[in-house]
Amino acid sequence: MHDPYLQELQAQADPERAAGAAAYHKNMRVHLGIPNPVLNDLTKQWRGTLSVDERVQVADGLWRSDIFEARLAAAKLLTQARIRPDDAVWQLICGWLPDFDSWAVADHACMAAQKRLVAEPSRLDTVETWTRSDHMWTRRAALVATLPWTKQNHPKPADLDRRDRILGWAATYVPDHDWFIQKAVAWWLRDLSKHDPDRTRGFLAEHGAAMKPFARKEAGKYLPD
Repeated sequence: MHDPYLQELQAQADPERAAGAAAYHKNMRVHLGIPNPVLNDLTKQWRGTLSVDERVQVADGLWRSDIFEARLAAAKLLTQARIRPDDAVWQLICGWLPDFDSWAVADHACMAAQKRLVAEPSRLDTVETWTRSDHMWTRRAALVATLPWTKQNHPKPADLDRRDRILGWAATYVPDHDWFIQKAVAWWLRDLSKHDPDRTRGFLAEHGAAMKPFARKEAGKYLPD
């Protein structure tokens, strides 16, 4: 089913732009050079014509193509707050984790995961297993996929508990000095600081000295004086 959709993507290819994108992302994956707004327009059109089951099939096929923009399109196709039923969508996203090998692809997939976690927070039990993975990108995804819990101005008690739970995961990451892991911890704390500066300060007071200097600085970037 995905072939017509892949052909639509290929029809938008820009070889010159593709060469620049491949150099920027530093991987051997095929790039088509399609701008993000074009991908957004295409996937919005597709979402309007496909059932949930069809979207899962199309997204799976696009992802399996291993083309950069096709993987982004697969994630965008599943990035929507209301999807019912969504168990198959969640399972497909989880199945992509072992394929994560770059921030751009991983972040797009994590945006789709964010919507499914907000829709069903009990899935955090699954995400917690990601924190113990040997695969760095899977561990990183546990923080990127849970960023919605940094953004609530008036969280309910259950969401405060979830916020503390995820901060607990972040604390276990602090001794890992991989740049992407440190960046993910800093990203979570930086976003949290805009809505919950006290928790951010508390984390930095306890763990900041063990973080890489760039991550500690980034985490506190928006803390009020």
